[in-house]
Amino acid sequence: MENTREIFQIMTRRFGFLNKNCCCSAGGFDISLIHSHILYEIDHQHKPSIQQVSEALGTDITTFSRQVQSLIKMNLVKKTPSPNDRRVFILSLTTEGKYVATTIDQQMNAYLNEIFSHMNEFEKETVIRSIKLLNEAMAKSSQCCTTPLG
Repeated sequence: MENTREIFQIMTRRFGFLNKNCCCSAGGFDISLIHSHILYEIDHQHKPSIQQVSEALGTDITTFSRQVQSLIKMNLVKKTPSPNDRRVFILSLTTEGKYVATTIDQQMNAYLNEIFSHMNEFEKETVIRSIKLLNEAMAKSSQCCTTPLG
């Protein structure tokens, strides 16, 4: 029987190396892996609060707030009080933040396209369908095995 954990470990390691190598130079900014995840979530959610993005990434709010502060200092993210509740802060990307997020997206898509170029259409569709199934099953799992980001 194949060692499933080893398969995931290798895939995660390779994907981590990719992020480490491509995100660092996005738009001339020093972007860490967690920063790229935060930018992605802000970009893909509709006016998310700090709490919503923190929960989406599965990280504690204290660690997350520090990461957001560094993105604010880099002028990539804006934090504004919610008009409905002044205690809640809404996150959005600045023009520079949007540029960096788009650059990372393009780099990731180029890399994934290059990977898929080594497969035929059926293999590519099978992998994507399998990953979707795995994501759905993981969402239904009652066991949590996450490590804090930071």
